[in-house]
Amino acid sequence: MTNPLFSLLIAQYNNGKYFEDCYNSIMAQTYQNWEVIIVDDCSTDDSVTVMKRIIGDDSRFKIEINAENKGCGFTKRRLADLSTGEICAFLDPDDAITEEAISVMVAEHEKHPEASMIYSQTYRCDELLNIESEVKSFQIENANPYFFNFDGSVFAFLSYKKKFYNQTVGINAYLKRAIDLDVIFLLYEVGPCYYVNKTLYKYRIHKGGISTHGNADKAYFWHWVAIMDAAKRRNINVEDLFLEKAMQSRREVALEREIATYNKSVVFKILRKLRIFKI
Repeated sequence: MTNPLFSLLIAQYNNGKYFEDCYNSIMAQTYQNWEVIIVDDCSTDDSVTVMKRIIGDDSRFKIEINAENKGCGFTKRRLADLSTGEICAFLDPDDAITEEAISVMVAEHEKHPEASMIYSQTYRCDELLNIESEVKSFQIENANPYFFNFDGSVFAFLSYKKKFYNQTVGINAYLKRAIDLDVIFLLYEVGPCYYVNKTLYKYRIHKGGISTHGNADKAYFWHWVAIMDAAKRRNINVEDLFLEKAMQSRREVALEREIATYNKSVVFKILRKLRIFKI
């Protein structure tokens, strides 16, 4: 693997207003042999126009548009199929990568030719992409049929070798969310996965993003759809695991409701006035 082509894959829907930060981070890369493939899932705003204006006539960028709105699973599967690089990585149009992100990943893949995927740490950022915190990752245990990334140890920046992806059944086009998990599970099943102790990705939190409360329940549902798919491929039963996690989730929700109810109570308000509790 000498100076391999690196494919950045961007699934886009109504995120044009954030794209300039993403674009600038790509243009700042220290590694130069890359391509960017963007698939727009029939945005309802001017995102495509905005992105084309920013990109200009740079032939390293290719924009495709779905014939109709098909959802994130279909769009990311199409991106994976369109990629021509030996190494690939998904990048959301509202996020960004550090200037050494691609060069670090290429070096790690050259060091580990047996690796199906390599992942790093992530910066958690506000809507203006100001860094708020660092999301820590660590090396996972390979070849464990019950690995489902519950602790989020595998996150972004995640890159993979195209030849390993081609050994999988491909991204489930039916998925509306949890596509990144589907990718992780697929690649985990065909080769070892390695962690690089560097922070290479800037994950933007903003209204409408997957991490907001309104989307959290939906994300949880699709997480389990991805798990069920993986369990079927691995020929394992996850019924007990589902019940354990579901009950844990119910207890957490019940506790949150109790706290919220108490915070509204007369007793709590009196204690707060007396400065016994400060919030």
